[in-house]
Amino acid sequence: MPRNFNLQLPKDTIGIAKAALAVLLLMNLVALYFVIYTPGGSPTELDEQAASLRTQVFQRIATLKQTRVTAQKIERGRVEGDQFMGGYFMTARTASSSIVDELSKAAKEAKITAKEHSISTEEIEGSANLRMMSITGSYEGTYADLIEFVNRLDRSPRLLIIESLNATPQQGKGTLNISVKLETFVREDAGTL
Repeated sequence: MPRNFNLQLPKDTIGIAKAALAVLLLMNLVALYFVIYTPGGSPTELDEQAASLRTQVFQRIATLKQTRVTAQKIERGRVEGDQFMGGYFMTARTASSSIVDELSKAAKEAKITAKEHSISTEEIEGSANLRMMSITGSYEGTYADLIEFVNRLDRSPRLLIIESLNATPQQGKGTLNISVKLETFVREDAGTL
């Protein structure tokens, strides 16, 4: 006996199947798009981007190393600058008496006679803690003694700049009237500003 297997699908089921096939086809097209045009680029593009980023990392590492070297040099310069300032520049509180004592000692050792000293200070434009001190001194002695005096000033542990030096002979005495103008720098202490 033959059986009749007549399957008839309702019309709604065919419409649903067509819709499901359309959705599957659309999803396959979207998947194909992502396979062809991968997000972020193709593998070669991603390799190129990775190589570029590696190059940037190496450049930045080199820049960082150079910056560290520069920072170390700046710090060393700051320390050496402070040592220079401490060694060659006196504080404003003690500078006047120290300079006059040093000049008098150099004159005595050079065998010239110190007469008088005048001291003035001026601010240095652009510096918050340095001043320029000008010292004018009068002396009397021979030419050889003057050379010895200048030599002793040159070997001074302080930074002394001879701005001007005038020597005029005295008649009949064989000695010179000497006028020296010196300049030096002094530090202002935080408490004296």
